[in-house]
Amino acid sequence: MSYLIVACSLNPESRSLVLAQHAEEALRQAGVTVDFMALKNNPLPLCDGDSVYSRPEVISAAERVQKAEGILLSVPIYNYDANAAAKNLIELTGKSWEDKVVGFLCAAGGQGSYMSIMSLANSLMLDFRCIVLPRFVYVTGESFEADNLANSEIKQRIKKLADQLIKISRALQTS
Repeated sequence: MSYLIVACSLNPESRSLVLAQHAEEALRQAGVTVDFMALKNNPLPLCDGDSVYSRPEVISAAERVQKAEGILLSVPIYNYDANAAAKNLIELTGKSWEDKVVGFLCAAGGQGSYMSIMSLANSLMLDFRCIVLPRFVYVTGESFEADNLANSEIKQRIKKLADQLIKISRALQTS
């Protein structure tokens, strides 16, 4: 089984990237194959609903999503929603998401938008029949010291999310 982590922030000082890196470490320690895609290093065109689907970078992203048994999206929360780059990725790769197990790592500016990931989760469930993990990691700046995740409780929650991704993905493969 292989797992995909997508770091969706385009910011060079991204805190959601730090979360994604911790999730990658947790999955690798569990002994599974991990593909790591940072959107800031893999630029995608804006979805135009037409000609972009044949572009090589879009085909590659769709193949990476398709190949994964489970996916962790690590997203910054802007304006009470996942960032536009995450939504653009999903629009570009569409059907590749069908029947995937998906979990979320969210980096936000404050506690007030902790439910904001639900619109993206609902879209994945309804449009592509994804199994969305009920456990997700939501972090504010208080958990960081400079560019480092300094909160051991958050690190433990990331590990639990990674473990749950593996557990649910494997259970679905055997059924």
